[in-house]
Amino acid sequence: MPKAQVIKMYNGFYYLQIPEKQELLSCRLRGRLKRHKGAVVTGDYVEYELLEDGTGIIEKCLPRKSMLLRPAVANIDQVLITFAAVQPDLNELLLNRFLVLAEWSGIPEIIICINKCDLNQGQEELLQAYAKAGYRLLPVSAKDGTGLAELKAQLAGRVTVFAGPSGVGKSSLLNAVDGSLQLATGKISEKIKRGKHTTRAACLLPLAGGGTVVDTPGFSAAELENVDKGQLAYYFPEFRPHISQCYYNTCTHSHEPDCAVKAAVENGTVHPKRYEAYLNILQTINDRKKVY
Repeated sequence: MPKAQVIKMYNGFYYLQIPEKQELLSCRLRGRLKRHKGAVVTGDYVEYELLEDGTGIIEKCLPRKSMLLRPAVANIDQVLITFAAVQPDLNELLLNRFLVLAEWSGIPEIIICINKCDLNQGQEELLQAYAKAGYRLLPVSAKDGTGLAELKAQLAGRVTVFAGPSGVGKSSLLNAVDGSLQLATGKISEKIKRGKHTTRAACLLPLAGGGTVVDTPGFSAAELENVDKGQLAYYFPEFRPHISQCYYNTCTHSHEPDCAVKAAVENGTVHPKRYEAYLNILQTINDRKKVY
């Protein structure tokens, strides 16, 4: 049975890239796959059957090497969590939620990309907590070209998801990296000070200089409904060396005595802003449990 990769999904159709053809093949799912949410997502390699009308039926999804939950994309090498320095202002709680989501998904490499750095030269201090946690920071500007050479080098030869809220300039950055993409861009709403959605569906895009990027729809919430609160601390990389040193095996690192994570916050090993983000997300998970 022939195999191909899902390039994008839209309105119940799955579009496959057939190596020997220029056009994408439009497919539906076999009935048994429809019963399972997320059975096939963008980036998946699948087996399909070609129908007489020129469309196809996806019969099977092949094993994935990685899977980002939201936006749902499979078989990626890295995620560039992309925010703007200003316009819209950087939402640190949302950034931390994205980081937890990427860590939980097991993505091999996680990078924080800050666009519009030409409009705010003070972002280094703002992002100190994330550099301290071990994340690589990539300040760029689609407008004046700052950091674009480094960005191109990071994208070459890899499958990369650009994830982040609307209006931060993901499509503008991709257009700056490869002008042939010609992705639609939008403006910030003056009324709500947030971006307008311009990308409507996650789509794999080959780059002229090598590599593949996934332009994703922007969104304002990173859902963490599948994250176990007992595992949450492990999705903060700077917490991991300290977790086993807590007095209680079931320590939530919130109120217990003799907590090594809290001690690391007090001695400056863990940044207070990251610990505050952990407590906020932990409370969100606890509140969710109460609802159910």
